[in-house]
Amino acid sequence: QETQRLLSEPAPGISASPSEENMRYFNVMILGPAQSPYEGGVFKLELFLPEEYPMAAPKVRFLTKIYHPNIDKAW
Repeated sequence: QETQRLLSEPAPGISASPSEENMRYFNVMILGPAQSPYEGGVFKLELFLPEEYPMAAPKVRFLTKIYHPNIDKAW
């Protein structure tokens, strides 16, 4: 249900498309917010919803290099 909403009602500046092989895996693109240090940036991510979701948190990995205190190199 959330997957369908993500595709039909995307948040402004964010696009996500599921993988054809695995509907729990998404390619995500986020546009840097206006009036922020990230303005004008395009950030690519991978998002994976574990089988236990929503009881287990989704996993996100930035494919585009980014510096932010809440983002590290670990998956």
